[in-house]
Amino acid sequence: MRSKFKIHLRYSMDFTFIFFKWVLCAILMGVICGAIGTAFHFSVHYASDLLSVHTWLLYLLPVSGLLIGFLYKICKMENDKGTNSILQSIRTSQEAPARLAPLIFIGTALTHLCGGSSGREGAALQIGGSIGTWFGHFIHLNEKDRHLITMCGMSALFSAVFSTPITAAFFCMEVISVGIIHYSAFVPCLISAIIANHLASYLGVEPTTFSVPLQHAFGLALGGKIIVLAAVCALVSMIFCIIMHKAGELYQKLLKNMYLRFFVGGCLVVGLTLLVGSRDYNGTGMELIYKAMNGEARPEAFLLKMIFTAVTLGAGFKGGEIVPSFCIGATLGATVGSLLGMDPGLAAAIGLVSLFCGVINCPIASILLSIELFGSSNLLLFCIACGVSYMLSGYYGIYSAQRIMYSKLHPQFINKQTK
Repeated sequence: MRSKFKIHLRYSMDFTFIFFKWVLCAILMGVICGAIGTAFHFSVHYASDLLSVHTWLLYLLPVSGLLIGFLYKICKMENDKGTNSILQSIRTSQEAPARLAPLIFIGTALTHLCGGSSGREGAALQIGGSIGTWFGHFIHLNEKDRHLITMCGMSALFSAVFSTPITAAFFCMEVISVGIIHYSAFVPCLISAIIANHLASYLGVEPTTFSVPLQHAFGLALGGKIIVLAAVCALVSMIFCIIMHKAGELYQKLLKNMYLRFFVGGCLVVGLTLLVGSRDYNGTGMELIYKAMNGEARPEAFLLKMIFTAVTLGAGFKGGEIVPSFCIGATLGATVGSLLGMDPGLAAAIGLVSLFCGVINCPIASILLSIELFGSSNLLLFCIACGVSYMLSGYYGIYSAQRIMYSKLHPQFINKQTK
């Protein structure tokens, strides 16, 4: 009896020690990443504001690309695979170097300063993952614990930049190996995301929210429209993933020199902007999302945003794919929704979340995103849309390092890399 008591006491002490260890680590990561994430947010925001005032900066995009390439070259990071390298580091012994954080920080700011079409959240994942890995070495964590602290860093930076702490935590737990969620990371990721979000808010980062119509009564007609819209978003999400991957491969095949890829890519973005006659497709695309919510987006907006983003990121410019995918989904949703007779605000919101789910294969994170961005009044509709988009988007994904562990069609282990 006494020996059993000692065993239970030892187990309790072990759990308590590990719990407080990760709470402390998560708080520290939240503070560090919250501060850096705030600086990153304002840097990108300031760069975008400068571009809106000094429109001639667009013509410097090819030059900014050469500068980004030079910085990555001298830091021996020219073969960096972006967010894919962070995802890969959590599954393997490969680690993200600490120098990645300042490189992606500067590279993303330069891309936005000169009008490249990219987001912030993908870059935030890279910065946070790099900081997490560095911090894990600094406090002498073992390899498995360093994987977890890397996820904490990703959650914290994502939360600081986009102000969605719950989505940030579950996204970083879910995106690496779809079908397997390491719940051991739940408390550390959530705490780090909450701390980073509150610190960023205290320092002046305004949360991203959208207003959508009040709750829609669910019925068969509306449910059918949601299924059709989500199916279209699933199809376009596959097309977007293919375009993104093929664009990078085409640049690599046709232009062997890294500097030439940057320069040509920059010139193409400038040329496309002049051809279209609008600056709506440069930058993150947040303004287009607001237009879509109000039913003001052009029908071809989703296609143009896909092209601009593929040309920008395929050439090697820095940033992320997440907010551009929001933009593509919102504008697509508004366009398809108008054909289905749906409210444009609701259709754009459903499209945003559905396409995001299709490109990242994370239905839980996508549902949580819908709550944090749009509230819970239409939760059932978003759940239906995410389920349909996840199932019909196949095994495509924006991150080639992501793995689908279980089939989307059968209860079967497949361990398949996304296309």
